[in-house]
Amino acid sequence: MKPVIVQVVGFQNSGKTTFVKKLLQELSKHKINVATIKHHGHGGKPDVVEKKDSSEHIHSGAFASLVEGEGRLLLQVEKDKWNVQEQIHILCTMNPEVILIEGHKNETYDKIVLLRNKEDFDALKSLENVMAFVSCEPIHINTSVPIWNKNETISLLVQYINEKRN
Repeated sequence: MKPVIVQVVGFQNSGKTTFVKKLLQELSKHKINVATIKHHGHGGKPDVVEKKDSSEHIHSGAFASLVEGEGRLLLQVEKDKWNVQEQIHILCTMNPEVILIEGHKNETYDKIVLLRNKEDFDALKSLENVMAFVSCEPIHINTSVPIWNKNETISLLVQYINEKRN
């Protein structure tokens, strides 16, 4: 079974992480198995726990290190660059029903675009496969793509995901 893949995109401080966390909470209430991919858009490598065996293995030359304890699995892999398709492939081995991608706005998966203002819309209106724009303030724009109110978006997206899963 292929997972439903949905992106949540927008500029920095548009509320992507908060939105994804709320969506994850709602999907978990529906017992939907979700995996996430987050783009680290702040430059540099994401933080890892240093001075632990898995990091020491990486620093000593391993390209991947996996640690398991009491059902928690941590995977650290070093490579020059990972494209989104490779990340999805790795997650698919875990059989998720849904993969949520936070960021990576230029990928071509179905996406929700979070807007802070009309200028964000002007900069992001040409993105591919936009399901809806989401704004917390009323924005009057001319678009064929729906503009969802931030308060109703989670329930609309859960409905969309359930339809795609079945």
